[in-house]
Amino acid sequence: MTKLSFEKALERLETIVQEMETGELSLENALKKFEEGMKMSQLCTQKLNEIEKKIALLMEQSDGSLAETPFGEADQDGMDE
Repeated sequence: MTKLSFEKALERLETIVQEMETGELSLENALKKFEEGMKMSQLCTQKLNEIEKKIALLMEQSDGSLAETPFGEADQDGMDE
């Protein structure tokens, strides 16, 4: 499989879901679509996890300075409210 962008993989997943929801696919074709859909879902999850690791939040400190905090740590500190 070629490297798909997150957007293309999500678009393909949405198309697969629409095709399966019609109920017009044979059992064999439905299984193929399901397998492809699972691959697209895994690809989207992988890409989201990669992006999440790259994101850093800038948090203002009490002295007015900015500090870089890895994504997710703000949630643990109660700063997400």
